[in-house]
Formats: sequence, C-alpha cells, structure tokens
Amino acid sequence: MRVLTVSQINFFLKSLIEGDGRLTDVYVAGEISNFTDHYRSGHLYFSLKDEKSVLKAVMFASAARRLRFRPGDGMRVIVRGRVSVYEPSGQYQFYVEEMQPDGLGALSLAFEQMKAKLSKEGLFSEEFKKPIPRFPARIGIITSPTGAAVRDMLNILGRRWPAAELIFCPVLVQGEGAPAQLTAAVEEMNRRRCADVILIGRGGGSAEDLAAFNDEALARAIFASEIPVISAVGHETDFTICDFVADLRAPTPSAAAELAAPDRAEVAAQLEMLVRRMKSAVESGLDDRRQMLDAVSSSAVLRDPESLLGVRRMQLDSAVQSLRAAQERLWMRQREQLASLSARLDGMSPLKVMARGYAALSDAAGKPVHSVQDVQPGDGVHARLSDGTLALTVTGTAVQGK
Repeated sequence: MRVLTVSQINFFLKSLIEGDGRLTDVYVAGEISNFTDHYRSGHLYFSLKDEKSVLKAVMFASAARRLRFRPGDGMRVIVRGRVSVYEPSGQYQFYVEEMQPDGLGALSLAFEQMKAKLSKEGLFSEEFKKPIPRFPARIGIITSPTGAAVRDMLNILGRRWPAAELIFCPVLVQGEGAPAQLTAAVEEMNRRRCADVILIGRGGGSAEDLAAFNDEALARAIFASEIPVISAVGHETDFTICDFVADLRAPTPSAAAELAAPDRAEVAAQLEMLVRRMKSAVESGLDDRRQMLDAVSSSAVLRDPESLLGVRRMQLDSAVQSLRAAQERLWMRQREQLASLSARLDGMSPLKVMARGYAALSDAAGKPVHSVQDVQPGDGVHARLSDGTLALTVTGTAVQGK
C-alpha cells in the first residue's frame, strides 16, 4: 500500500486540472460576491456565483490594471481565464485574465461609474464654473498636432480674433499615454499662466478613441484649473467626463474656437455703432450748449450791463438808508433807556436824601450807627450832611416808644 502526502495529492490534482486543455482558456458568466481589493498588492479576490454554485476567483494586479471599470459586489460579469488549484489550501479557483460587464460594455460602465463618483463630489456643479473671458489675449490649445481639429481651431481663431496669441500644446489624444499627456498639459499651462482660456479636445471617434477624456486625473486637473477650460471632444452627440467638469462644453472643436474668441467683424460693427452714437450724443450736447449760449448772449444783462448796475446801485442805496434809519432808532431807544435808568439811580442816591435835611451817623471808628443802642452817652459821633460833616457828642439816648 502506497501512502501519499497531502502535498502530493494537491499537486496531482493541480496537474490534472492544468493538463486539461478545456480548463486553460475558459469564459465564465456569473455574479460577483465577497469582493476584496488588496490596495497594496493590487490583487482582486472575489467569488462568482449563479443560482446553484459558487466559484472562488482571483485577478492578479497585472490583469487588474487593464480594467476600465470598477468591479463590485452584485455586478454580473463575463470573465476569461483558467482553472487551477492553490496547493497550500488545496482549493481550486479561477484565475481571471480578462473581465467585462455582462450586458453593458466596459467603457460604458467605467464612464457611468466615474460620472457618478465625480458628480457626487461636486465637480460638475455650476457654482464652480468660471466665466469665459470675452476678449482673450492668449488662447491655449491642447489637442493632437496631426488631427483635423487643430487645423479647424487655428483657422477659425485666426479669422475671428487674430489679435489673440495662440499657445499650442501638442499631445496624444488616444492610446495608453494620452490621459497622462492631457493632464500634464493642463497643469503646465496653469503653472505658467500662459493663457486666458484653454481649449482641450479632439475630433470624433469611437468610444475607445474618446476614452482618454474620461480619465479621473484629467477631470481633477480641469476642475483645479485656475484658467477657464472649454471642452471640445468629438461630435455634438459625444459626451465625456471632460465635458461635464469643464467650465464650458462645446459640441465640436470648431464650435469651441467660436466660443473662445469674439468675431472681429461683429466687434468692429459694434464699435462703429458706438462711435456713431457717441458722435450723435456729442453733436446733440453741442447744440444744447449753443442754444444756451445764444440765450445768455441775448439777455438784457449782456446787452446793457449798465442798466443792471444802476438797478443794483439803487437797491444798495436803499439798503444803506434802511440800515442807517434802523441804527438811529436803536440809538434813540438806548438813550431813552439810559436816561430812565439814570433818573431812577439819582432818585435812590443818599445825597438826595441828605439834601432834604437828613444825616448819616457813624461812630469814632467810622462804623455806621443804625440804632441808639450802637452808642452810649459821652461817645463821639460824626453826622454827614449834604454839604459837610459835624462832630457830635452823645449826651443821652432814648429808645422810641419808651
């Protein structure tokens, strides 16, 4: 009896499965479940299931990097790969080389996923759209140097607004390196501040041809651009992520050139109209001033200024006479008031009282004597009369009524 090891059994089963050509290149349809994305390694681990069974699956980073969409639980997919056994655990599993959505193309699904993600973050919001300058001095163009789009844009810009300086940045617009070149061109134009507006786009093509303009890094570069961006990708019916995040979407590259620059013929016509309106306004204003000047020059003041001066002199003389009369009346009232106050003051004078026979007494110290009690018999007092002073000696006192 031969005894085998576990490793030998697993290796034998692996050899049987990998030796069966029917299991080396197989397409499998199923629904993704238990999806795990190992961000560090880049490997994807998940299960494929249908109504009855489950199949373990793995997609290594080298294959996962080629995916154009983001897998997730519940998504129905069609995968291509091989069946093998993972010897350490003895578990057979499906090694996925390619994956595509079941029913919806990978590019369409990737587009919808990216659109939903960036829209949720607000990159498409109107509040962040920058206005396009009306008269740009420098116009940046990011597109392929060989396509018809660049020729159309250059011709239209040269015809409509030749005053603008055109800053052309040639890039790939499709293929593996296109998204990185488009993103770098937008960032470089912003770093150098070499344009007032940027046109980015290409001519029409298939969904695969336009896929570079659905790149997430490019979308974020356009959103972060301080220079307004006009997107012009494909035909009028084509829409890309670049169109949604740009400040303005043009249906075609030719339309983008028309939106980026004014038409010099229209500007010239507007300037001519403004000049005519300005001339008309100036002439009308001059006519008004001439009429005013004629009215002033024909007035009586300018024809006979002496007559106006004579009237003013009469008015001045009258005003002077009125002032003098008012001054005289004021002085007369003041003299009358002064005389009245003087008479009242004179009537209250002590000298007038003394003239009628009264005297003012004071003791030897000069202090006024108001009462008999202020002196004693034998005290000397002075009596002031209207015409002099008497020296008196008190011989006696008597209180009135006693």
